[in-house]
Amino acid sequence: MFTGIVEELGRVEHIEPQHEAVRLSVKGPDVTSDARAGDSIAVNGVCLTVVTSKKGVFTADVMLQTLAHTSLGALKVGTRVNLERAVTPATRLGGHIVQGHVDGTGEILARTPSEHWELVKISLPFELNRYLVDKGSITVDGISLTVAEVDAESFTVSLIPETLARTTLGFKQPGDPVNLEVDVIAKYVEKMVKAHD
Repeated sequence: MFTGIVEELGRVEHIEPQHEAVRLSVKGPDVTSDARAGDSIAVNGVCLTVVTSKKGVFTADVMLQTLAHTSLGALKVGTRVNLERAVTPATRLGGHIVQGHVDGTGEILARTPSEHWELVKISLPFELNRYLVDKGSITVDGISLTVAEVDAESFTVSLIPETLARTTLGFKQPGDPVNLEVDVIAKYVEKMVKAHD
């Protein structure tokens, strides 16, 4: 489990094709400071399992299905990525409950800068629309964000300078893909309501 509070901007160091997977090597000195094999690290919101960790770089195996259903399939050597270690019982839950299980992908549609923040509009797969509400939570590339506005095919988030400076949303442009994870609580509520219909 994660919180959606990005700890570090990492960088893809190497992508090694394997049979039905790729081995991804990511540089992230902060998140690897105590990482061991078997630990979980979210990469752009996708929960990956550490295979090795040394000298500030960790490796993780990414299955072809994950590459096909998330934006990780578009990664290249040198791409910057959002990194977060899994929470511990002593961790502050600064964002919201994030599983690292991507529900779909969207695309940056527009960026509108303001003096103190920036509005970013992102496309939304139809099947995820029912889980979003104004002022609700969504995870975009592993970043816990508050939905400013939602319509049938997109939603908007307002990014503060700290988020712009410390995450990939500070430089992603229209056309760039992003991973989306809706609030798991909304999914549980939907299931409970359907059970009583």
